[in-house]
Parts: sequence; C-alpha cells; structure tokens
Amino acid sequence: MFQSDLKLLIFHYGFFGERFIANLMNYTNSCPSYGACGINACTQCKEKLYSFSKNIVASFHMVDPKTLPNFVENAEEYLPKFIPESDLAIAVNVHPDILLAMPKKLEGKVSALIVPVEEPRWCSLGLAKQLEEICENFGIEFLAPKPFCSMRKCGKRTIDRFIEEFGLGYPEFEIKIEEGRGKIKIVRSQPCGAAWYIGIKLRSFDFLNYRIRDLWNVVSEAHHSFPCTASMEKDPEYDETLLHVAGYIARHAVDMAIGYEGDEEIPQKLRRVVL
Repeated sequence: MFQSDLKLLIFHYGFFGERFIANLMNYTNSCPSYGACGINACTQCKEKLYSFSKNIVASFHMVDPKTLPNFVENAEEYLPKFIPESDLAIAVNVHPDILLAMPKKLEGKVSALIVPVEEPRWCSLGLAKQLEEICENFGIEFLAPKPFCSMRKCGKRTIDRFIEEFGLGYPEFEIKIEEGRGKIKIVRSQPCGAAWYIGIKLRSFDFLNYRIRDLWNVVSEAHHSFPCTASMEKDPEYDETLLHVAGYIARHAVDMAIGYEGDEEIPQKLRRVVL
C-alpha cells in the first residue's frame, strides 16, 4: 500500500491534469480503461492500495494557454492570490509566462516544483533551463520530466520522496511466472496510472511459450488502449513523438521485470531517457 504525508498543490488545465488527479485520488471506476476491461470484467485492481485525496491541499484550474497571447504581461495575475503552504507543486499545461512567474509566487510555500511535459509546447528545453535557474535562486527543487512517465529519482529530496512514496514516475513491474502465467506487482506506475492496466493485460499472457515481440505487442496495445495521453506531435529534442517515447518506456519497464536486455529497437537518441 502506498502512503505519504507529502502535501501537494496542483495547477492544471486540460484532460491530462484531470487524468492525473483522478489517478491520485483513485476513486472507484476512475480508470479511463474501465470500458476497455469490460464493465463486468473490472477487477478494481487498485482498490484500497492507495488514495492521495487528503494529500492534495489545493487544485487550481488554470486558464487555457491557447487562449492567451504568446507574451503575457503581468503573468502573476493569472496565479491564485492566495497559495497555501505545501511540500510540492505540480504545474500541468500552464502558459510559459505564467510558469516563469510561478517560482516567486511559490517562494516559502513549497520545497519543489514539477512541470511535466506531455506535449512539446508545454515546456521547451530552454524554458525548463530557465525555470530550473529561477527555482534554484528561490531554494525550490525543480524537474521537468518529458514525458511525465520518464520521471526518475534525481537526488532532490522532496521530488525523490514523491516518486518513492506515491509510487509514480518511471514504471516498475515485478513479474513472477507460475504455471506459465505472470503474477504481476506494480511497484511504480506512470502518473496517469497506465501500469495498472498493462499489468491486467499481462496476467493472461503465456510466459512459457512466446517471442519477445509478442510480449511487446501486448504492452503496446495496452498502452494505447489505456490510452496514453502523451502527444503525437514530434518533439524536436527527441525527434520522436512523446507518445512513442512513453511506449518505449512501458516496454522497457516490462523488459526489466523479466530480465530481458536485448531491446535494440529503441532509437539511439532516446536511450538516455528510456534505458
């Protein structure tokens, strides 16, 4: 069972922010793949394993970045006037200028800021470097994982605690084979919760008689059916879509669980992210 006393602030706009919060709360039937499993086939695989509803101090619904100009004057006016103290802030799909105004507003309120990047426009590499420098000046830890499921421990105390105690970030499975079937344990799930659905699909996989590509196909189909919320827009840093990067991450996590190290199909440019 996952437990933590870390307190969260969430600034968000759009579908992914809602999906992330739903996974944190783990309320009944919050899984977007509920219909994919089959209404009568749902096993409530996450039931009683966690609920971080009480950890969310505040959730702020932000303005749609697409409705704002490229340059936003007085960006701090788009942030809440009162921000309660917490341990960690997470900003999902927030306009770049508002992100740049955020560290000063969060000074003394939080210890860390995470800006997940599920679409390239959410936070460019240059913006992430700017934010890291600004946050450092205000004594705030910073991380901009792209995509969110690439998030690994980084030696930053509060962020590492979040990954460990919430069981979120780069997915991790434990797979034990009994009579050809896998007993699947989710050690860590993607922040959207996809690993739980992938684990359900792996339970019926024949681990005695298979080709590795058969296993990858099961993981890929589950990852797409969940569905993954990362963008199909090509990211200039990776020269690949973030949805495909997330797919490689899910596949690699299962590879690690079965002790397979021969996945040469991961593009060289992505190996620093995925491996």
